[in-house]
Amino acid sequence: MIFSLFDSNEKEVKKLSKIVTQINSFEPEVQNLSEAEIKSKTKKWQEEFAELGKERKSQKLASILPEAYALVRESTKRTLGKRHYDVQLMAGVALHLGKISEQKTGEGKTLTATSPLYLNALTGDGAHLVTANDYLAKHGAGWMAPVYDYLGLKVGVVTSESSYIYDKNYNDENSDEYVRNLKPCTKKEAYSCDITYGTNHEFGFDYLRDNMVSHLTEKSQTNPLGDMGIHNFAIVDEVDFVLIDVARTPLIISAPDSKPSQRYYEAAKIVRALSRETDYEVDEKFKNSSLTDIGIRKVEKMLGVSNLYEQDFEMVHLIEQAVNAKALFEKDRDYIVKDGKVVIVDQFTGRLLVNNRFSNGLHQAIEAKENCPILEESKTLAEISYQNYFRMYQKLAGMTGTAETEAEEFRKIYKLDVVVIPTHNKIARKDNPDLVYKTEPGKFKAIADEIAKRHETGQPVLVGTTSVEKSELLHELLKRRGIKHEILNAKNHEKEASIIAQAGRLGAVTVSTNMAGRGVDILLGGDPATEEERQKVKDLGGLFVIGTERHESRRIDNQLRGRAGRQGDIGESRFYISLHDDLMRIFGGAQIEGLMNALGVDDSMPIESSMVSKSIERAQKKVEGFNFDRRKQVVEMDDVMNVHRTVIYKLRDKVLHLGYFGIGEDWLLEKLQKFGNLDISEWTRIKTKMDEKDFLLFVSGIILPIIDLNWMNHLVDMDQVRDGIGLKGYAQRDPMVEYKREGHERFEILVHKIYSEAAERISNIKDVEKVKNIENTLVEKAKYNQDDYSAFDSEEPKKSETPKTIVKDENSKVGRNDPCWCGSGKKFKNCHGK
Repeated sequence: MIFSLFDSNEKEVKKLSKIVTQINSFEPEVQNLSEAEIKSKTKKWQEEFAELGKERKSQKLASILPEAYALVRESTKRTLGKRHYDVQLMAGVALHLGKISEQKTGEGKTLTATSPLYLNALTGDGAHLVTANDYLAKHGAGWMAPVYDYLGLKVGVVTSESSYIYDKNYNDENSDEYVRNLKPCTKKEAYSCDITYGTNHEFGFDYLRDNMVSHLTEKSQTNPLGDMGIHNFAIVDEVDFVLIDVARTPLIISAPDSKPSQRYYEAAKIVRALSRETDYEVDEKFKNSSLTDIGIRKVEKMLGVSNLYEQDFEMVHLIEQAVNAKALFEKDRDYIVKDGKVVIVDQFTGRLLVNNRFSNGLHQAIEAKENCPILEESKTLAEISYQNYFRMYQKLAGMTGTAETEAEEFRKIYKLDVVVIPTHNKIARKDNPDLVYKTEPGKFKAIADEIAKRHETGQPVLVGTTSVEKSELLHELLKRRGIKHEILNAKNHEKEASIIAQAGRLGAVTVSTNMAGRGVDILLGGDPATEEERQKVKDLGGLFVIGTERHESRRIDNQLRGRAGRQGDIGESRFYISLHDDLMRIFGGAQIEGLMNALGVDDSMPIESSMVSKSIERAQKKVEGFNFDRRKQVVEMDDVMNVHRTVIYKLRDKVLHLGYFGIGEDWLLEKLQKFGNLDISEWTRIKTKMDEKDFLLFVSGIILPIIDLNWMNHLVDMDQVRDGIGLKGYAQRDPMVEYKREGHERFEILVHKIYSEAAERISNIKDVEKVKNIENTLVEKAKYNQDDYSAFDSEEPKKSETPKTIVKDENSKVGRNDPCWCGSGKKFKNCHGK
């Protein structure tokens, strides 16, 4: 199997090499072109593409690729003084073909992306470069924008803070050289550029926001006609981080819902008195905890109830989350407390996720545990998984240094093949075997000794830790030894880029939480460095990378290792492991500890053993498989919602377009009559009181809030269906099949309700002028929060809207989660539907 995969990659590389030969053949010709002639070629191609359909555009892209790539290389030489290596062009061709190019760290992915972005932007349909954070988006765009400008294309940038457009005549003297020509602009301007750089979450959130606007002109992520045809071509940088690590978490826009229960504090107090030995069980592999029978009895005694599950079901949920908060979530590992607030720490990068909250009451439980103010809960207004957002693109590609270990997932979920691109220079890094210690203190003492030894010679050292807590433990050990060092973790991430950039300086010691998605190169000798400094560091062995434990993903370990040995540089790496590390403890460290005891190995004696290495790899593969299954489940569930979302967003978009581009109301009138029994005379009565376009905009303003409110309620209903669907398995029924069936039923009800409510509202309008003045949509009324919720939970608990009395109609179908027709305020399933 290994041979066949390798053989397949070799064949792919040979095909790409042939195309690179064609690109090189154009070099003499393009070298003689002036800037004006290069711009003229761009304009000519743009005009030709404007006349073509989708299929013919694809054919033309293939035919002009060699010349277009040669133009980009020549323009890069003239503007940046850099010439694409053949392997960078090879990777660029793979990206154009909609593949993932695996290029080792330091191989120049930023430059690689310029060629396929230029080529695909010529179609006029837009080309996106997706990054893992705002810094990479701004600096990547600012650095490469002179190339695109020289070629005659416009470049925009979208970040969480602001949007920009490249303007070589604009100069922000307070910014660094790469971004000083980025001029602030509107999001719409940034998206209307030929090429747009931005972050994964901002692209996704903008898509959701565009489907919540009350007027066509408020959309930003659209082409000039206002439809949703902008998802043409995207290259995702650090693709494994964006499409795999982050993809466990859906993109959610929420609004404040209800005041949080103060009972979270009561639950936290009760759980503090519980013992892990007798009162609750913890499954660390699956991140689950549950009360034992003894624990349940103890809780009931403290609450003064005889049966908790019958008498106080709300408290059951609060206690369960309080146990999770205590047993599974550690301060300074999973979250920190900053300014009296609980802030999530990104497991993969060590960054703070300031706007994010754990879901389903877990965040409130942690706030209670830490005695912080409990913030209000929220309800979902719009959501989409990263998988379904990025699968909207007609063509998707990706770049990373480490994709091969996840090739199966890329192929199954995204239909993306991975191509491993040869390095420009042979890798000279030495990867040492792991050293395994019996205890964690023994391991950290050995790490500190190794750092001290290397530091004494002046060799730069980069240390990767898995948590804030471990980075600060090492910080204390180094401080006691008087070793000067920089620390980069969630509590000190503001100077991230400058700290990483200088990690290769002579004598530098840098301690950092996980390096995934950081995307900044470490240059030997620092940045900038003299040739003398660079040579001194090379003579000392280059950058020495230390891993303080194995991550649950082999890929994250490889990313850390890959920080050394950039562009053929000399370098070295080693991982230090203790049998008390999470991965070892959960997945079989006890067996190895027994072996070490039998051999008489003490705290200071490490072992190097192939058995240990294989045990670690097996553990990592188990966790990777489990995480893949979790992400797959997120996709399967969201696939059902994606069908609903697509229909509703298309309907919403059609309603928004009423009165524009000659779009009339015949289709809508037909639906309102069919589903809502609309009296056509009522429609005509209102229509005669205003001109045609005003009337259609007026109707649009009436229907949009109805769509929004019912869609929001549908999200809540489907959320509740999803939470309980696992129980179907106990009845020997496939939960996924049942979820689809029930989802289909709920969606039929949703569509019926939208049209019937719209018909009813139109029929009840008496004073047209009065209604015109007060018309407003949900989007304008709500203050939105952006929340990425934890992967293994659903979203925050929702409260239903104010209950309405509904007249019972024997012929209409009442959904199980609809308010009961009797007016009790309860859901139908909990009232007359029992």
